[in-house]
Amino acid sequence: MAGFAVALIIIMLAAGLLAAVKVSRQRNSGLAQAIALVKLKTLFRLHLPEQSSGSPAPSPDRPVVHVYPRQSGLDAAVLWSVLDRDCLHVLHPDDQRSLILFGMRLFARTAHAGDTAAIEAALASGRAVTVPCPPDAEPGSETLAAYKALAGFARKHGAVMRAMHVRGSSLSIWSAYPRSSAPRHLLPRFRLAQSGLLDFGVISPAGNGATAPRDEDRVHDLLAEVRFASNDLDRGLFLAFRDAADRYGKAGPVLEDALGGKLSYKKMLIGARVLGVRFAAMSQPGEALGVMLPNANAAIVTFLALQSAGRVAAMLNYTAGPAALVSALSTAKIRTVLASRAFVEKAGLEAPVAAIEKAGVTIIWLEDLRESISWQEKAAAFLNWRRPLQPVKAGDPAVVLFTSGSEGTPKGVVLSHRNIHANAAQAEARIDISVEDKLFNVLPVFHCFGLTGGAILPLLYGVRLFLYPSPLHYRIIPAVAREVRPSIMFGTDTFLAGYARTAKDTDFASLRLIVAGAEAVRAETRRIYRERFDATIIEGFGMTETAPVAAVNSRSHNKDGTVGRLLPAMALRLEPVEGINDAGRLFVSGPNVMLGYMLASEPGVLQPLSDGWHDSGDIVAVDEDGYIAIRGRAKRFAKIAGEMISLGAIELMVQQLWPEDFHAAVAVTDTRKGERIVLVTTRMPALRDELREYSRRFGATDLMVPGEIVNVPEIPLLGSGKTDYVTAQKIADEWIKSHRTDRARK
Repeated sequence: MAGFAVALIIIMLAAGLLAAVKVSRQRNSGLAQAIALVKLKTLFRLHLPEQSSGSPAPSPDRPVVHVYPRQSGLDAAVLWSVLDRDCLHVLHPDDQRSLILFGMRLFARTAHAGDTAAIEAALASGRAVTVPCPPDAEPGSETLAAYKALAGFARKHGAVMRAMHVRGSSLSIWSAYPRSSAPRHLLPRFRLAQSGLLDFGVISPAGNGATAPRDEDRVHDLLAEVRFASNDLDRGLFLAFRDAADRYGKAGPVLEDALGGKLSYKKMLIGARVLGVRFAAMSQPGEALGVMLPNANAAIVTFLALQSAGRVAAMLNYTAGPAALVSALSTAKIRTVLASRAFVEKAGLEAPVAAIEKAGVTIIWLEDLRESISWQEKAAAFLNWRRPLQPVKAGDPAVVLFTSGSEGTPKGVVLSHRNIHANAAQAEARIDISVEDKLFNVLPVFHCFGLTGGAILPLLYGVRLFLYPSPLHYRIIPAVAREVRPSIMFGTDTFLAGYARTAKDTDFASLRLIVAGAEAVRAETRRIYRERFDATIIEGFGMTETAPVAAVNSRSHNKDGTVGRLLPAMALRLEPVEGINDAGRLFVSGPNVMLGYMLASEPGVLQPLSDGWHDSGDIVAVDEDGYIAIRGRAKRFAKIAGEMISLGAIELMVQQLWPEDFHAAVAVTDTRKGERIVLVTTRMPALRDELREYSRRFGATDLMVPGEIVNVPEIPLLGSGKTDYVTAQKIADEWIKSHRTDRARK
């Protein structure tokens, strides 16, 4: 028996050696490198970048500086196994002493970290260099300085730069991360990605809109690009969640809601398998089923069940009213709605439910469905929880969301599996998150920010998630946060300001990061959270059509008055707008940009983007470093006496004068000047003379001073937290009409 085992080992070693010899010849690499590559492919199922040769792209004639985030002691070995044999590998101090890299140090050209003379000598002789960098997505000032120095070496020696990233190595037992932030696996899957080549001698408008970016920012963007590229986006969302379960599933409960329910990845996917079987039986592959559920565990399980069954989740905005709901059902040709009786009763949604049933749409009550599930079905789900019921392609529709309707009739936005997964990966490439984090999500999952950012993103990357059913519970949410102790929270300015008014100073003490979107964040809101809660608010920008995030600030790259820089793999262009000289209309493209619209005029028919570019309808300015400043919606500019006036800029001015109140600026028809501005505000009293005097100090023109002021007890909001400008416009129109009538009577 012992002899057989020895023979088997000898045969395996011989087979491995033969495979290494073959690889060495194919790649023109050293035999030691080829042996290392065969080992890595066998043990860690190393996936290499897609090239015709099955290996990374060859280096150009010029020397290449390869930079990579050092996530483990194996990263250097992976790069040595695939790069040119003459490449100089600069080693992290820990790697210089590591036993697992003994063979690499024996056969490779190496230098210790900080040996700039060796780096310059290699580049001067035309050889490539690999340099490890800190693994953080948000680099500190020292790291940015190191990026700048590396760019300087590349410029000096006419070299180009390429970034490399080994996805999965952070989970190995040789991880550079503490166990608390990266769970360990004996043999995790490795996936190597590489960026394009960066030539520091060429300065041209970048895809992110930057015209003269700093060298350190160009390196940072290159690393973010390759971090994003290291994700496997050619999988459906169900399989992406299963991958997350494999990586982070041993950490215990990952999903929790206000009802006290706690689910691990496995329990979540078992529940999805059970429900998915039922959903598959009542619908056709690719059919859209409506989901009318609050932020609770059941909503996530239902969403995953639809993905497993190969159905499309149409997330319904139950706050929009019966007419809008029925319109959404018609637009997406939805025959079945999944809902909860307990939720309908508690939220008082009897009228929308009656309208849905009157429209001939079937409502499936999850409580009834759950009670009818047999033990045989549960047992089958337990055994098959890892497998989706229906295979899907990454480019297939996964979700239909409906635009907010803040300026008109909502449209159905169709997002693919890849769109949503890509957007989560883009955000992870810009902002540091880990299994140590807990995200407190109050934003409804029928809103794209609440779905992708507040649910899918954390669960794909091992962040624990706590769901709260309504963002409008201003007094309750701070107390819940005190008990839950989240480190990350998403919100809108309106909601965040409301929580701050009722919160105790210790309620948000656990927060390290607040990401705000959907509307501009007021300086007063930033100040309150900074001074009272020691929490930083970073502002981002997006739209349902980009799944939703398009740009975001971060702790390392943050500029007040902007919504940050474009996400990796996205591009933008600005088209001129008549009457606006310092900004343009924003168009975006990228892997997160929607498949297309569904319109009420052609129900169920996908209207794809013709050229991959989406017209955001926003007027923006982009500075030389790529930071985007929103000037306003194209529809939210008033033309007064021939000049284009931003209603958003007027709101910003008014908010600085009266920061504790809320305001909405709209335009009404004016017979003399074309249009006139009406300010709808909660300020009491709101004096026009005070506003006119402040506008001069603010630097505004007289045309920006509202001609009329309408007082309201509260500004109308949509369920997503955005200002409801349709209702605000109606308030202004009715006020103007009534005052005209009063004047006529007098």
